[in-house]
Amino acid sequence: MALVIYTLCAATSAVCTYLLASAYRRSRYRLLLWSAISFAGLTLNNLALWVDKIVLPAIDLSILRISIGLLAMVVLLYGLIWDSE
Repeated sequence: MALVIYTLCAATSAVCTYLLASAYRRSRYRLLLWSAISFAGLTLNNLALWVDKIVLPAIDLSILRISIGLLAMVVLLYGLIWDSE
C-alpha cells in the first residue's frame, strides 16, 4: 500500500510541475516559473522518499529528503518575496 501512495504522490507532483511549466511557457508570468521549479524539487523529494522507503529501506536518506524539500521551499520563497512584479 505504501508503494502505491508514494508513487501517486510523486506522480501528482510531476503533473503539477508539468502544468505549472506549461502555464509559464504560455504566459511568461514569473511566479509560475518559481512555482514550477519548486514543484520539481518536491517531485525529487517524493522520489527520494520512494527510494528511501521502498528501494533502500536499510539506508536512512532522511537528511537528503529534508534538504531537497527545504531547497524547494527556499526557491518558492525567493520567487514570492524577491522576484515579485
